[in-house]
Amino acid sequence: MKKNLRIVSAAAAALLAVAPVAASAVITVNAAAVTTATQLGGVKLPTSNAAVNVKPNVSLNTAVGNSVKASISVSFTATIDGTTATANLDPKSTEVSLYKGTVSDANKVTDLQDVTSADAGTEYKVGMNNVSLNFGSQNANKKVTLTFPDNGSHFGYNGKDGRSQEVQLNKDGVVTLSYVIFPITAKNFANPEIVSWFNVTTGAPVTSASIQLYAGSNAGKMNVAQAVSPLENKGNGYVAMQYGNKLAFDTTANIKSALKAMNIDVDAYGCFVAPKSFTFNLTATSPKNDATATLPVTVNVPNGVNPTPATVPSQSKTIMHNAYFYDKDAKRVGTDKVTRYNTVTVAMNTTKFSNGIEYYEVIENGKATGKYINADNIDGTKRTLKHNAYVYKTSKKRANKVVLKKGTEVTTYGGAYTFKNGKKYYKIGNDTKKTYVKVANFE
Repeated sequence: MKKNLRIVSAAAAALLAVAPVAASAVITVNAAAVTTATQLGGVKLPTSNAAVNVKPNVSLNTAVGNSVKASISVSFTATIDGTTATANLDPKSTEVSLYKGTVSDANKVTDLQDVTSADAGTEYKVGMNNVSLNFGSQNANKKVTLTFPDNGSHFGYNGKDGRSQEVQLNKDGVVTLSYVIFPITAKNFANPEIVSWFNVTTGAPVTSASIQLYAGSNAGKMNVAQAVSPLENKGNGYVAMQYGNKLAFDTTANIKSALKAMNIDVDAYGCFVAPKSFTFNLTATSPKNDATATLPVTVNVPNGVNPTPATVPSQSKTIMHNAYFYDKDAKRVGTDKVTRYNTVTVAMNTTKFSNGIEYYEVIENGKATGKYINADNIDGTKRTLKHNAYVYKTSKKRANKVVLKKGTEVTTYGGAYTFKNGKKYYKIGNDTKKTYVKVANFE
């Protein structure tokens, strides 16, 4: 069954992929051509070599009077083994379509300017056809499972439709999807309305809240629902408002997240050993203009217990090359560093970041710190010599009479040092001896 998503201007479609566009678009769609995920009948897809989550980046800004034109921006990314591919829209064949409601001819938006400020907060569907992802030749011929967010997103590939499907990359590491559908909520960022929290009983605005609860006699346990009830109670709870409109917020998820951060386990029934006090945040976000407001809530439990903090398994490692600290996004944290030949306490295993590099998380007092050290500065990297190599102590003096033969595998530590002669050297040897090999011998 052929999928067909059409837009009048293919050139406009290409532009939409990279920036919001203040222009109208005429859109049509063949509704009968769209296969829903349920039509797949729950068929189990083959096991793939890699699971890849797709991250959408979509926005729809409303028109505001005659001065602000409506605009739309659509793109998405996916990462395989540190290689991130961004949706590639072909200006000659890629088309972008917008629908108010389900994907059908009856719900097509024929003029983007019809999306006005009155539609802020309304969910639409946006579709692109003939969209490719290029993961590079290093991923040539791989089979991967692309998984889109569980929010109504889905895509077409090889005659099938679904939120999660196995796809085959070609010899260049590229896959082309016949179409992609994302939900998208219209926003009016010219709207200055803010979000505020109120006490339901008094009607007064609040910036924080406090409740008192008691744990049960069963080993000091209580249930998440006990904290949810007084906060969401229509008679005496709290409510987030934006100029008379109530906004949704998720109490249960926020409580569980706060307890998890305290290393407090919540079982499948929502039960947990209550501490004497814990705090979590309620955050409400407006679907109209993304305005947010956060309400810190402190729960006091007089008969609660303060659990013994769980310790993270760790090990002591020697730094073989000066090492800076990084956060979970591989960005350097401050200017502090651990100098070579000192020891550091780190997690038992490395973590590979999106940049493809492996890091050890630093552990302090039995707790994870969120700071990471490049594992290459600790464990080193195995490299194969392309030429016979001497081992040097300085730029002019050899460390010994050893000659490392071509083809020998040598472990180097950290980045290269530049000696006084202007040449680069790697530290070798898991010790404090001055033993270096020219980088050029590995190239």
